[in-house]
Amino acid sequence: MVRLRAPAFWSQPSAKIRPLLLSPFSAIVAAITARKQRQMGWAAPVPVLCCGNISVGGTGKTTVVLDLAERLLQRGKNPHILTRGYGGRLRTTTRVNPAQHTAQDVGDEPLLLAQLCPVWVGADRAESARMAVAAGADCLLMDDGFQNPSLHKNLSLLVVDGGVGLGNGHVLPAGPLREHPFRAFARAQATVLIGPDKTGFQERFGKVAPHLMRAGLRQSDTVSALQGLRCVAFAGLGRPEKFFEGLKNCNVALAQTVAFPDHYFYKQQDLARLADMAVSLQARLVTTPKDAVRLPEYFRHKVITVGVELVWQNPAAPEILLDQFLNGAAG
Repeated sequence: MVRLRAPAFWSQPSAKIRPLLLSPFSAIVAAITARKQRQMGWAAPVPVLCCGNISVGGTGKTTVVLDLAERLLQRGKNPHILTRGYGGRLRTTTRVNPAQHTAQDVGDEPLLLAQLCPVWVGADRAESARMAVAAGADCLLMDDGFQNPSLHKNLSLLVVDGGVGLGNGHVLPAGPLREHPFRAFARAQATVLIGPDKTGFQERFGKVAPHLMRAGLRQSDTVSALQGLRCVAFAGLGRPEKFFEGLKNCNVALAQTVAFPDHYFYKQQDLARLADMAVSLQARLVTTPKDAVRLPEYFRHKVITVGVELVWQNPAAPEILLDQFLNGAAG
């Protein structure tokens, strides 16, 4: 699967010429998305919460889903997660089995999520929901799918990366947005802005983004194992620099950083290069949990994995959100 890098002007609000030239195509994309939203989705007999976004690329949706799923489990609920399984080869709706499936089968994020609770992959969210309910789910979490109308959502939470915001503010292909932001805000019930607001999102959209909450990221406790060690950090994420910056903020000595495309499947030559680099620099290899599930087992044992945890600015905010979700207040 070929994965193209986003053009630089997508992140430049000052860019004018290219977005203008591409605006007729953006109008078509926006119209198609708006038309799709008029479709009626299947209403599941259990509540459905969608963690989605307006822009393409990683914004932190999976991290939010993991956080909310863990909170639901602590409440004694039986959440199941629905996701498309980006990058996986399976084309039929499938329940992820970590003991059987690989990242090549179902994608990396579903394998990561399945370590916590049941996960279903499939493009048809309604079919996934039916199968999840039949398997005993009493609530459903969608990892992405905000623009997919096949399943009715009781509550939609938009996730925004504070580091990039909404880019240049234009719809594909003139910018990184899947639809006009004001249309998205009108369909959502809540928004979470993750990390420092480097693009002025709150000032620009704070009055129209529904129920805006703030959250940050912190490295998991395993980062303490890296203290005093030289490290080679590698990651294939939407924004791998976030991982590298997080390690640096924890005073991890990075001898080298290596970035790969998002959802990248590591080849033998990649692993050999990383291993040689670690030996030559007398350093330990470190990566993310999402990358770790894409590594062969023999190589995974050579790597220290450091994840991230969501830290809500208002600790009560996610619990209030889940109260509304479970009690049907969102509608």
